[in-house]
Amino acid sequence: MRNTNKIEQAYQLAKERYAELGVDTDAAIALMKEVNISLHCWQTDDVGGCEVKHGELSGGIQATGNYPGKASNIDEMRADLEKVLSLLPGKQRLNLHAIYGDFRGEVVDRDEIEAKHFQSWIDWCKTQGIGMDFNATCFSHDRAADGFTLSSKNEENRQFWVEHVKRCRAISAEIGKQLGTPCVHNTWIPDGTKDTPVDRNAYRTLLKKSLDEAMEIKYPKEHMKDAVESKLFGIGVESMTVGSHDFYLGYAIKNDILICLDNGHFHPTEQVGDKISSVLQFVDELLLHVTRPVRWDSDHVVTLNEDVQLIASEIIRNDFLNRVNIGLDFFDASINRIGAYVIGTRAAMKAFLIAALEPTKDLVKLEESGKNFERLAMLEELKTMPFSAVWDYYCLQEGVPVGAGYIADIQKYEEEVLSKRQ
Repeated sequence: MRNTNKIEQAYQLAKERYAELGVDTDAAIALMKEVNISLHCWQTDDVGGCEVKHGELSGGIQATGNYPGKASNIDEMRADLEKVLSLLPGKQRLNLHAIYGDFRGEVVDRDEIEAKHFQSWIDWCKTQGIGMDFNATCFSHDRAADGFTLSSKNEENRQFWVEHVKRCRAISAEIGKQLGTPCVHNTWIPDGTKDTPVDRNAYRTLLKKSLDEAMEIKYPKEHMKDAVESKLFGIGVESMTVGSHDFYLGYAIKNDILICLDNGHFHPTEQVGDKISSVLQFVDELLLHVTRPVRWDSDHVVTLNEDVQLIASEIIRNDFLNRVNIGLDFFDASINRIGAYVIGTRAAMKAFLIAALEPTKDLVKLEESGKNFERLAMLEELKTMPFSAVWDYYCLQEGVPVGAGYIADIQKYEEEVLSKRQ
C-alpha cells in the first residue's frame, strides 16, 4: 500500500508540473487505450515456425544467440505470449506468420494452407480478447532457395507463391471476420540479387504481375487490410532488392492498400518518423514494423531511442493513430525471450506516452511565429519532465508491474517454466 501511495503522490506532483505547460496527464493516459501494438510471434522461437517439414531459415534472416528456453511448440508459444501480455499495460494484438499454423502433425505445404489451420489461434485470441494480424511466409522454403518468390522467372515457383499469398489473404479475412477487428495482412519477400543485375525491370514486372494476381479478390476492409513491405537490402541480396520502397509505395498508392514501413529496412541515415507524414498524404493507412537496427537490419530489441520517439511523436502530433497500425519486428535469441518482448513493447509504449505528454499546439505556435529558440528550449525542457511518474501511474492503473518490477516476474517464469524446457 505504501508503494501505491508513493506512486500516486508522485503522479499528482507530475500532473501539476505538466499542467503548468498546459498538458492534461489524465488525457494522455486515456489516449494510450488507442495504442495497440501487434506482438510478433516469431520472438518466441527465433522464427522457427510450426511446420512439420521445416525449412532452414533463409531470406537474409538471422536469429543470433542460443539462450535456453525457447518455445518449441504452439502450447509453449501461447504460454509465453500470455506471460508477456500479463506484464504489459493496455490491450495489444498478435502478429502471426503463416508458418505458425496448427498443422497437428500433418505436412501442409504453403500453397495448401487454410483457415482451419489457424482456427486454434483465432480461438486463443478470443480468450485473450485481442485482435490478430497475419503474414505470408515467403522464405525458409525449397521454392525460395534461389532467392526469388513472387518475382521468380521460374513460372511454377512464381505460381506457388502467388497461391500462397492468395490463401494468406483469405485466412486474414476470416481472422478479421471472426475477431471483429480488421486483420492486417503483410506481404514481404526476400527477392533480390547479390551482385548488380542487368535487367531489374523484368523482376519488378513479374512482382507487379504476381501481386495483381494474388490480390485479385477484394475482401471487406472491416475484415482485412493488405500491406506491402519494402527493404533496402538483405544478406545475399546486397545489390538489388526487387521490392524496393519506391516500388511498393507506388503499388500501395495505385491499389489503395497499406505501405509497411520497417525502420530497419532503410539506409541508416533515413528516419521512418520523417516518412510518416509524407506517405499519409497519398495512402489512407500505413503499417509500422518497429525494430532497432544496429548498422543494418539486425532486428535488435526495441529501446526508447530517438528514432522510436520520432515515430511516436509524428503519429501523436498529427492525430494519426487511427491511420497507423503498429507492430514490432525483432528477434533476439541471446537473452531471455520474454524479457525481450516486454522491454521492446514497453519501450514503444513509453514513446507514445511521452508524445502524448507534449504541448504540441504551443510548440506549433512558437514554430509558426519564428520563435525557434523558444521552441528548442521547450523541447529540451520536456526531456527532463517527470514522465516516469506518469508511466508508473499508468502501469499501476492497468494492474501490471511498475518500474523494474517485471524483471522479477520474468526471472520467476524462467525458473519455473523456461528452464525446464529441453
